[in-house]
Amino acid sequence: FHTLTSRYYSLEIMLSNASILRKAATTAIRRSMATEAAHKPPLNLYGLNARYANATYIAASKSNTLDQVESELLAIKNSATTSKAFSSFLENPLISRDDKTKNVEDMLKGKTSSVTLNLMTVLAGNARLSSIVGITDTFIQLMKAKRGEVEATIISAEPLNKTMTAAVQDAMKSQFPTGAKVVLKSEVDPSILGGLQIQIGDKFLDLSVGSRIEEVGRTAV
Repeated sequence: FHTLTSRYYSLEIMLSNASILRKAATTAIRRSMATEAAHKPPLNLYGLNARYANATYIAASKSNTLDQVESELLAIKNSATTSKAFSSFLENPLISRDDKTKNVEDMLKGKTSSVTLNLMTVLAGNARLSSIVGITDTFIQLMKAKRGEVEATIISAEPLNKTMTAAVQDAMKSQFPTGAKVVLKSEVDPSILGGLQIQIGDKFLDLSVGSRIEEVGRTAV
């Protein structure tokens, strides 16, 4: 009887421990899933540039350096588009991957975040440094989505004054989600003759005089 009782209690303890382990494992998995979700990019973007941008976003989010990485990538993009020497270095296929990696480390180590340095060295090792401008643009797209920013571009034949710009903004409010941060840009294109063209994200509204003249011409024919 004593032996049976001991076995019973041993079995009970084992089952209790197993239950505790299951609960601990479940809790750990849930926490891991919550952590991954917290750092997930806000948009589902695909392609080569997006693959690097997504990985960089996740790494920067986990290290709480998203804003810093954004600023660093913009600075690198600016150098890539304004410096012929830097642009040539990025695009030159005659420089070996090892040499490019070493040059990148010499240029950026201790001057940028580890996330930006890691991205640039990975690109150098994969012979993809020439893609940094596109990767940066995609990363900025993710950051704008994170901040809830919506880009809108107003194209007019002549520069709009403050009163006209404010009137257009008020008229466009209904087109944006509640709470959205609207980043408004103005461009001048004399070829539209008059009226406005409005670009909101991937939506385009043509209210220009030029387009109406074309429409009338097509109708007349």
